[in-house]
Amino acid sequence: MVQEENRLPRRGLMGGVALGSALAMLGGIQRAHAAEGPFPDHKRWKLVFVNHVTTNPFFVPTQYGIQDACALLGCDYQWTGSQTSDAGEMVNAMNAAVAAKADAIAVPIVDPKAFNAPTERALAAGIPVFAYNADAPAGSGNKRLAYIGQDLYQSGFRMGERIAGMVDSGLVAIFIATPGQLNIQPRFDGAKAAIAQSGKKIDVQMIASGPTVNEELNAIKAFYLGHQDLKGMFAVDAGSTQGVGETMRQFGLAKKGVHAGGYDLLPRTLQMIKEGHLDFTIDQQPYVQGFYTVMQMFTFLASGGLVGPAETNTGLKFVTKESVQPYLDTKTRYEGNSTQGQIVQRSGPIVG
Repeated sequence: MVQEENRLPRRGLMGGVALGSALAMLGGIQRAHAAEGPFPDHKRWKLVFVNHVTTNPFFVPTQYGIQDACALLGCDYQWTGSQTSDAGEMVNAMNAAVAAKADAIAVPIVDPKAFNAPTERALAAGIPVFAYNADAPAGSGNKRLAYIGQDLYQSGFRMGERIAGMVDSGLVAIFIATPGQLNIQPRFDGAKAAIAQSGKKIDVQMIASGPTVNEELNAIKAFYLGHQDLKGMFAVDAGSTQGVGETMRQFGLAKKGVHAGGYDLLPRTLQMIKEGHLDFTIDQQPYVQGFYTVMQMFTFLASGGLVGPAETNTGLKFVTKESVQPYLDTKTRYEGNSTQGQIVQRSGPIVG
């Protein structure tokens, strides 16, 4: 189990630690002038974020969002959980947070039942629990207060529609880091349903790729080498999407008519979209999955539970070769590729 307070993961942008201290100081300044602002003085609430892959680069911007919101509102946070999607380690982290009398807990509910009991223990202790990034399925019995994240099934369905628009028939591989986990399995389910609805003779195969980037790349290359007649390679998680792009580039598959795409905005993924190795990626805005969750925790605590909680969809946005350049040109905390806080200037019409 990994426990890090107000720190970014070792595998990520370590420069954020110093900035975290500066932002904490900013939070202190904000608190010193609380009487002039909308909130009266309050304790520095301890917000515990349990995660399923604590060192995964996808969650670097999520942690920046947590860090920025805590600095703004005068709260502290802890980043803990599992490095390898181990539900048992995550449950232990939740139980530890309850024992330590955390003020609020957030957790990606990646298992349909494992988090029911610790959620109930937290609520019974007066500790609000929020789901972020992954939610409990309907009928699971989990009593979390709200979900902040993407509509996972719908995003997968939209991806499946796009796949069916590019591929007429043949084998399409969809890679998934950890089959069955609720942060990504609904995407595969949605994609498969949309492809089936298209009526095209597409053979969809779900391929487990593994919880780490290196494992994912190796699994994807091995599958391609054994199925060189495939027509498409897609993925439902960040690491697998990067691995698909690297495999496409290594073997020149785009020039052979193979289509590819996936999720999230890892720098290599964006570069491979620009180079034409990937057709698209889907942005689920990980920064606001952290920022909005802190905001909901804070308003719940500040209002004594009278305000919120509210289901919050963090969106779905296709990034293609036509729209990728601004992501490459701009380095921000919002996308996780810079440690520096900044206001990004833009111009021109806003395209929806």
